[in-house]
Amino acid sequence: MGHLPHHPWLPPETVPSFRDRLTAAMDTSGSLLCLGLDPNPELAGPAGRLGELRDWLLSLIEATAGRVAAYKPTLGFYLAWGSAGLMLLEEILQSLPTDVPVILDAKHGDLNTSTALATTAFDQWNVDALTLNPYLGQDLIAPFLVYPGRGVWVTCTSSNPVAAQIQAFPTPDQPLFLHVAKVAQTWGTPDQVGLEVGTGRPAVVAQVRAVAPERLILVRSLWQAGADWRAIVAAGLDDQGSGLLVPIPQEDLLGQEVRAVVTQRRDQVNALRHSAVTRGPACPLWMPQGVHQTHPHQDLILHLYDEGCLLFGEYRQASGEVFPYYVDLRRVISNPQLFNQVLLAYARLLEPLTFDRIAGIPYGSLPTATGLALHLGCPMIFPRKEVKAHGTRRLIEGHFEPGETVVVVDDILISGKSALEGAAKLQSAGLRVTDIVVLIDHERGVRARLQAEGFSAHAVLAMSEVTQVLHTAGRLDGDQYATLQATHGGPHP
Repeated sequence: MGHLPHHPWLPPETVPSFRDRLTAAMDTSGSLLCLGLDPNPELAGPAGRLGELRDWLLSLIEATAGRVAAYKPTLGFYLAWGSAGLMLLEEILQSLPTDVPVILDAKHGDLNTSTALATTAFDQWNVDALTLNPYLGQDLIAPFLVYPGRGVWVTCTSSNPVAAQIQAFPTPDQPLFLHVAKVAQTWGTPDQVGLEVGTGRPAVVAQVRAVAPERLILVRSLWQAGADWRAIVAAGLDDQGSGLLVPIPQEDLLGQEVRAVVTQRRDQVNALRHSAVTRGPACPLWMPQGVHQTHPHQDLILHLYDEGCLLFGEYRQASGEVFPYYVDLRRVISNPQLFNQVLLAYARLLEPLTFDRIAGIPYGSLPTATGLALHLGCPMIFPRKEVKAHGTRRLIEGHFEPGETVVVVDDILISGKSALEGAAKLQSAGLRVTDIVVLIDHERGVRARLQAEGFSAHAVLAMSEVTQVLHTAGRLDGDQYATLQATHGGPHP
């Protein structure tokens, strides 16, 4: 069928993420538009000719080529035509270009059939993502997230007026849809899980964007009568003028000049994107919000959590293991306030150590090592992941003298593999390595293994400390805390 092939035997990091594919399609098309491909029976007329709808859908694909970032067939419309509709769905999917992601708008919400639907959607139909109903929780979502490179959109809101009885409960200040947006972010990474927001109110989109600044949002219902679609789009854009999928209104697809109309719609949305980027990225000052101080690094832990660097749910690690949490420290460098907190915490840990140079481990800890070199006025080097076949072909980049002592700076300790490999390369060049410093120790016996190899490991934080602070501050509930305590073991020594 031609979209992203499913190779479950490949490690996840070798498969481009759904978000990467969607971002590439946005860049290539210069568009945030999403094309709905729906054989709506109401459009078939009294004769009810599915064949005419087929021809119309194929013409839409041709007319919008190079103008859209995603295709979105709605499963319900195809099911409404029975077996002939499913045959049409497969034909439409086979007709789509392979470089544009396909989102199956399924609104799936049945726990017992999730695994079967994931198999059909990803293995047979080869779509890239689905829309899912969050009511049954993470167990419903999980079968769709074990496929590398695929994604899901969790439905937060609907513009149906009577839905407000549920979605706005219990209060306008703490509505259920906002709780869904917050919780859904613990179910998967930003590469995997986006949020679907159906509303004619810009304030609703703004609320979701505020609690999910890094998530993709699929906005719906912005073209309904009385809605200010420009304000809705502006509220949904992220700080880079992206992060948003905008469906093409159906009336744009019913005339004779579809390509011209869609091009104009794309340009209108892009004008809003330009305005958002011109405003510049916002990095608001983080405040601890009056939480009683129980740990010397409490503010750092809470800031990491609030910035989305500490995620809780079922996450597969690079090693293949599944943990009930995920640490994403790559986001730190995008927040100067948080980055400074991290550097100061590392610096305090380095103070009693003796070393001539700092060595960062590619690639995750290189920004941190660079920041520490500037902060401490200490020279920096780094071991390459691989030796290039051209240029100097150095294993170690930067100036050093054999016999010098180097402290290794890494980001997290899970298996210790990256730190050990980096230390071995440094030692092979005649350097002395005695200390390895990280931000977070996952407490799985790695420090003892490093000690057995002749290294002293130092961590700013242990995962048990992180979970204890988050639980005390009300960021984690009792069940989450109990699960995490069972995973990472006892307190940090």
